[in-house]
Amino acid sequence: MTTVTCLVTHVELDERLTTRRQLSVSARLEAELSDGEAVVLLDDRGWSESFLGDGDIRAHLTRESIEETARTVVGPDEPYGDQTQEQAAAAHWGALADLLARRGVRVAAADLAGAAHPVVLGERLRAWAGF
Repeated sequence: MTTVTCLVTHVELDERLTTRRQLSVSARLEAELSDGEAVVLLDDRGWSESFLGDGDIRAHLTRESIEETARTVVGPDEPYGDQTQEQAAAAHWGALADLLARRGVRVAAADLAGAAHPVVLGERLRAWAGF
């Protein structure tokens, strides 16, 4: 039986929107499976951040700050309407578990929420940031 070994977020530089004062990246969340396959769960995420002033944003970036933001960006999202944080999180993890179930991988939403979640910084991002 194939299982989820971890979630991985891949982050890459968006060169079209990045300047010395603004970083723009895309983020893709994948589930790594015990059979070696990776299943894309979200591929429509990303963010931009700016540095106000005369400096270069790279002087203020750390690998850890990018990794933390990447995990936030791929969810769960903030609650909306009358939804609580717990309901928003349950909906997020449930939707990802449903995506995996359609691929034949049975996993509980709670197991996804607690899975290891490394972040992989893309080659262009590492080169641009000097990591």
